[in-house]
Amino acid sequence: MNRKIIFATGNKNKMIEIRQILGDLGWEIQSMKEAGIDADIIEDGTTFEENALIKAKAVAACCDDIVLADDSGLEIDYLNKEPGIYSSRYAGEDTSYEIKNQMLLDRLQGVPREKRTARFVCAVAAVIPGQEPVVVRGTIEGYIGDKPAGENGFGYDPIFYVEDLNCSTAELSPEEKNARSHRGNALRMMREKIKNLC
Repeated sequence: MNRKIIFATGNKNKMIEIRQILGDLGWEIQSMKEAGIDADIIEDGTTFEENALIKAKAVAACCDDIVLADDSGLEIDYLNKEPGIYSSRYAGEDTSYEIKNQMLLDRLQGVPREKRTARFVCAVAAVIPGQEPVVVRGTIEGYIGDKPAGENGFGYDPIFYVEDLNCSTAELSPEEKNARSHRGNALRMMREKIKNLC
């Protein structure tokens, strides 16, 4: 088997994390764009797992390589687990995360910390030629802080605080974040499955 993995994303920040976490597989890891794949993907699933699988299958239809895809987002308990699967599309796809983060902070204004519990969720799906698709889920628990903090990470990282560290995921180094993040957890699970299946 060609030892190449194509990841169904165009997000450069995500690709940096993915390569750091899956690097020791020793496989070439390309984004869809790097692989020259332009698939029109309609994410109409109702769960992170369904959306990850939709993306992986759509890209797998365009190549013979192993395809991985993830769907991830932020669940805030006080807001009925919003933004959830709509995390990237919350307040519009072209809205900056600075605005999205501020909107969430505004919605949580005056809410005490014990009710600001939240988690990042990441489902990773793999489509491996000749095998049944595999899906795993990773999470990291925390809470939504009172204000954004930190310059690292991306997306909702500046407002998501890790309980035992008392800092946001945007204040962690890439190594610290990958060691405990939702995507790190899911990708490590998937890495073991790929090792066993391939």
